[in-house]
Amino acid sequence: MPFCTQCGHEASSTDAFCGRCGAAQSGSQGAPSPPGPGAADFKPGPPSDPLAGLSPRTAAILCYIPAIGWIAAVFVLASRKFKENHLIRFHAFQGLYLFAAWLVVDWVIGPMMRFSRGSQPTEMLLHGLLLAVSIFMMVKASHDEAYVLPIIGELAQRSATEH
Repeated sequence: MPFCTQCGHEASSTDAFCGRCGAAQSGSQGAPSPPGPGAADFKPGPPSDPLAGLSPRTAAILCYIPAIGWIAAVFVLASRKFKENHLIRFHAFQGLYLFAAWLVVDWVIGPMMRFSRGSQPTEMLLHGLLLAVSIFMMVKASHDEAYVLPIIGELAQRSATEH
């Protein structure tokens, strides 16, 4: 009797998928397994992790990309692969807080400063500073360093240690 190519569970030679983990069977003819006493108990295996092939260093760098790094940070924090990796979770949280700082400049400080003279250079300076910090953090993440930024880095450390 053949066994599952993924988990080793006993399988029929006509099974297209494993009854335990749901993995496709290479030796099957594509025909579904006949309904039998165990057909009603079929439970699909856990969904595959979309970040399974992503290295921790790359995941940390992606969290600091301006404007879209928050998406990578959310995926990293939701991933089972990085659930126990404190350094990567720290980078993900710090990337999220850095994005929140960008939003504060765009939505709060920018509109408030538009009512005063000379506000355009100040707003551009703040955006430039946040861009420089993002690039700096990408370099630090590429060297596997956990550089703690003032204020948001401390929040990120606390958030990364909490489950």
